Amino acid sequence: MRHFGHIAPTARGDLFFREPCDFDAGSPAPVLAAALGATLYSPATRPALADDVIKQAARGVVSMVLCLEDSIDDSEVADAEENLVRQFADLAGRDGVLPLLFIRVREPHQITDLVRRLGESARLLSGFVLPKFTHERGVPFMEALTKAEAEGVDGLRLFAMPVLESPELLHLETRREVLHKIARTVDTYRDRVLALRLGVTDFCSAYGLRRAPDMTAYDVRIVGDVIADVVNVLGRADGTGFTITGPVWEYFRLQERMFKPQLRRSPFLEGRAEELRTALIEHDLDGLLREIELDRANGLLGKTCIHPSHVAPVHALSVVSHEEFSDAQDILRPERGGGGVLRSSYTNKMNEVKPHRAWAERTLRRAEVFGVAKEDVGFVDLLAASLAE
Repeated sequence: MRHFGHIAPTARGDLFFREPCDFDAGSPAPVLAAALGATLYSPATRPALADDVIKQAARGVVSMVLCLEDSIDDSEVADAEENLVRQFADLAGRDGVLPLLFIRVREPHQITDLVRRLGESARLLSGFVLPKFTHERGVPFMEALTKAEAEGVDGLRLFAMPVLESPELLHLETRREVLHKIARTVDTYRDRVLALRLGVTDFCSAYGLRRAPDMTAYDVRIVGDVIADVVNVLGRADGTGFTITGPVWEYFRLQERMFKPQLRRSPFLEGRAEELRTALIEHDLDGLLREIELDRANGLLGKTCIHPSHVAPVHALSVVSHEEFSDAQDILRPERGGGGVLRSSYTNKMNEVKPHRAWAERTLRRAEVFGVAKEDVGFVDLLAASLAE
């Protein structure tokens, strides 16, 4: 699979200076972590789940989570597990490229039980999403994951994606200790942890809060502070950090606005792009776009999504611009190994080699999986092409 693989090759050629790479479930973990993109959640109770997976893959989705936790009622869990077993068997008999598939469980025992019940179709599974992850809850989950992989079909490789969402992580008096315990736990199982996910809805719930569609997670200060601390401890660029994905955007229907739209007009002034801007605003996606930009500025990559309409914007804004790519390449040139300062190729900024090196390395990793846009191609072009398919 590849990002923007649902777009015709000729159209990709018009958009990309360097096209996104191919990858699959067997690719190296760093590639998969960077490539997760917009991870689309779906309740495991859906009767046509296999059809949904195939349809979303054809629309550009490369990672999905099939949820047995908060998205379904407590009384539905047993039926949802049976449905997953049926749907995976259905998918195993179909042709075509599937997205990376993860199951969000409630308890550790579900991991070993589901892998056993899935049988050969467990080969389609890339791993499990582990809710309300702390050291105390996390270790049994990770032990179950290790056991399930060992007892599963030959060649099975299972990753974990812990969700950081517990009240102990939010509360100031316990946050430091909880974060450092989580850091020790995920470091112990580093080879199995693909990415860490943020459960911002649960953070808000602990204080009876819910952000409006005009606001990002970062505008809710108590949430923004937690995100900053998580990145501080778990997202370092010194080799100890992990990929941390952006929080869910929960709006996808028209709501009454209190503030004027945040989406600037300037990128949308040519041709039919103004119509696209209007459509984004009407569907409350301008707030999503701003949050995606803030995710990246704060060290997050990828995003949890609950609606297919969110996928294309996340992926379009994940593409590396020609200017970013040029800066990253200049910074990482071998002859610059001794450091120094240079003017950017675009002559609009200073590139300081040593301080900007980690940024450049991350940028080139993102460029590998999401591609590099041509010099005159921007977000609007990428989004319009994705939506046109």
